[in-house]
Amino acid sequence: MFTNAGTSSFTTFLSRVAPEMLPGRRPLPPGMAADMAPHATTIVAISAAGGVVMAGDRRATMGNLIAQRDIEKVHPADAYSLVGIAGTAGIGIELMRLFQVELEHYEKIEGAMLSLDGKANRLASMIRGNLGAAMQGLAVIPLFAGFDLAAKDPAGAGRIFSFDVTGGPYEETGYDAIGSGSLFAKSALKKRFRAGLSIDDATRLAVEALYDAADDDTATGGPDLTRRIYPVVMTATAEGTHRLTDAETASIAESVVAARMENPGG
Repeated sequence: MFTNAGTSSFTTFLSRVAPEMLPGRRPLPPGMAADMAPHATTIVAISAAGGVVMAGDRRATMGNLIAQRDIEKVHPADAYSLVGIAGTAGIGIELMRLFQVELEHYEKIEGAMLSLDGKANRLASMIRGNLGAAMQGLAVIPLFAGFDLAAKDPAGAGRIFSFDVTGGPYEETGYDAIGSGSLFAKSALKKRFRAGLSIDDATRLAVEALYDAADDDTATGGPDLTRRIYPVVMTATAEGTHRLTDAETASIAESVVAARMENPGG
């Protein structure tokens, strides 16, 4: 199995060689297990002129406790796409890393990059494989976004895909959010989003949406000025994926907090 080229899908290969290593294939004890593991929360994504912005807060919770203050929920899926996770943190991180390997494996076997729709469909099938664990409370819902290299108009090449627990992929228009604070984040985005936002404006809007989510959702962490813990913000454009530096994110977050000191409602 290891010396043959085989399938271009790494998850299919793994299901034949070592199925027990796939998140959805592990046997679980009966009953609900949702309170046994930390949960990641709010992720937002915004389409902008020339790309897409994705940002996530840094808090993971376990029941009414803060399990981790600086978890990273937004990562590059490949050179032109991003993935953010909400739900059971451990399974989500494992699923995200497996997705990264899936895309890299396909590119090495086929000699070409998957289309953005193809990437979304691959991620959907991986989520579907975790359905058994999800029904026992260990659900993972990712948010996927990227720059579509096949888009006719580069200004509108930033695309966003959401998923349900059964793996159904849905393309979103303009913006989307997932996680426990998503209701509040989307409410903020609904009032402020405009088509054709610049990457810089979309970045600030994403941080503001996370601030509003943290203001009403205890599981979402706002900018922590004392510990200097700020949201993870990434972009995907024609130049590839880019993560804002800590200094850049700190500048935006501190500006948002200062503005809210004068106008708490934004």
